[in-house]
Amino acid sequence: MTRFYVDAWDPAYGASFEAAGGGGPAAPSTAQVEADVELPATDWRALDVRRDVAPPDVVLLVDGVRRIDASVWTAEEDGSSYPGIAASYAAGVVRCDLDRGAAELAGTRVGRGLFTASPSAQDVVAGQIRYPVHRVSGTGELSRLPAAVQAPLTALEVAVSDAARTDGDLLVVDGPLRSRRNLPRTLGYIKTQHSQYLDARLSAVVTGLAPGQRCPVFRLGTAWGGYSWYLRLPVAGGAPWAGIVRVECSAELTEAEAIGLADLSLVTLPRFASTPYKDPRAPQNLVPIAGLERRLRGLLGDARLLHRVLTSAARGR
Repeated sequence: MTRFYVDAWDPAYGASFEAAGGGGPAAPSTAQVEADVELPATDWRALDVRRDVAPPDVVLLVDGVRRIDASVWTAEEDGSSYPGIAASYAAGVVRCDLDRGAAELAGTRVGRGLFTASPSAQDVVAGQIRYPVHRVSGTGELSRLPAAVQAPLTALEVAVSDAARTDGDLLVVDGPLRSRRNLPRTLGYIKTQHSQYLDARLSAVVTGLAPGQRCPVFRLGTAWGGYSWYLRLPVAGGAPWAGIVRVECSAELTEAEAIGLADLSLVTLPRFASTPYKDPRAPQNLVPIAGLERRLRGLLGDARLLHRVLTSAARGR
């Protein structure tokens, strides 16, 4: 009988990895991979927590959320029309004091915007609600507009992170680092695996990891570059990629600094892993991040009310 696995995530959130026929990330990456950063590729093996590595006193976890409040269309004087989206987004940071065993919300920021390629679009203002225009390049196809929200959301995440940082802390960004690679002692935390970066032999090391182990550090030759590694969070069995997350850090670091951050991640991240009865994306959706997401979505405001506000503003024009 063919063996099968059930992904631990609630299907409403997709899957923890995009499976190909071999049960791993589906899309082979074209990125050049340097596997010999920490160990020669021929010597790759699972790495355990080092006894001489202690977790940081303070860990900051930052995340952002976004929501499309309405789709809009402009009516230009020449008779043409451009699509647009009115979006709300928010970023926040949770400060986890590991010495005290306490976590607190260290800061949040909310932004809104009207994203369109229309040359004549103006800010939408209705009472105290304002959607400033973010003009996108090109023809501004409606399907591509949601991606334009990422840049201002990332800027919010950087601003809220900078305001909360202290010496010696560790900053964990939920998602790829992208333009945040210049932030010190910062990790990108990727919980859903879309791309296949390693060949079959090295991937076998990753899928063979036990909970609390990581693979050696490797370097990616993508547009953003950077060092990366996989680790497995606490998980009770499951598919080969169950509980696997990818972590990354800046390419501007030395190899020794990147390896040091990899060791630090292994003694830090597993303690924040969620459990299935509490979170539909366990164990990858870290407990502080899950709480932060709920708080940020509340700060975006009532979606139905904002849709009515936007509709009234359009009628007023």
